[in-house]
Amino acid sequence: MGFRSAGRDAGGKVPRRQLEALEPVSFLIRVQLPDQPGKLGEVASALGTVGADILSVDIVERGVGVAIDDLVVELPSGRLPDVLITAAESVEGVEVDAVRPYAGVLDTYRELELIEEVAANPRHGLEAFAEGVPRIIRSGWAVVFAENGDGAFRLAASSAAPETRSMNLPWMPLAKAVVLDGEEDWVPETWRELGTELAATPLGRPDRALLVGRPGGPMFRASEVARLAHLTGIVASLLPK
Repeated sequence: MGFRSAGRDAGGKVPRRQLEALEPVSFLIRVQLPDQPGKLGEVASALGTVGADILSVDIVERGVGVAIDDLVVELPSGRLPDVLITAAESVEGVEVDAVRPYAGVLDTYRELELIEEVAANPRHGLEAFAEGVPRIIRSGWAVVFAENGDGAFRLAASSAAPETRSMNLPWMPLAKAVVLDGEEDWVPETWRELGTELAATPLGRPDRALLVGRPGGPMFRASEVARLAHLTGIVASLLPK
């Protein structure tokens, strides 16, 4: 009688589901670190000690002697993301702001590509914009709301957005891009439970706004909000009036 290896089918193959479970998992980790030559390399080396590979680096902000970077890293299946925090913060002067799973597409959906997509089909530009924004600013979701005096209703949303069709948004109409307090009364309880960071920007006019959310953080930095406002302003000029 023959014996079959555990986890293999009758043909000796590992089932597809198990193979997928063995694949590395990607995380977005936001770090504050001294703005010094070689410091990011030290972080990369530290992450390497726990089996993590850096896939991409985005500069979020640069201040006086301090940098804030977003790193997309790949971690072997089965490793807890806590090891990323421990490894990164083992480097002197480094602090981890947040770690969350990352399922985005790296460097394939930036501002120019999204603007071109909206320009090519303005009639469906709002839907394309809402779907594309989270990949650019690395948020969990995006929703476009319009305000009609009786409340705000949804015009478009990304595929991962909450199902909310209408809401009371006391910050509308909106004059400029802002970071919103995720603990205010208007915020749904489920968003608060997830620690969702929020930001919003007008979309062409004060009674229409883009709301973006990051469940679990990290918080939106001023540079990210400015980037969001700039992109939204360009897209608004391409949409039908």
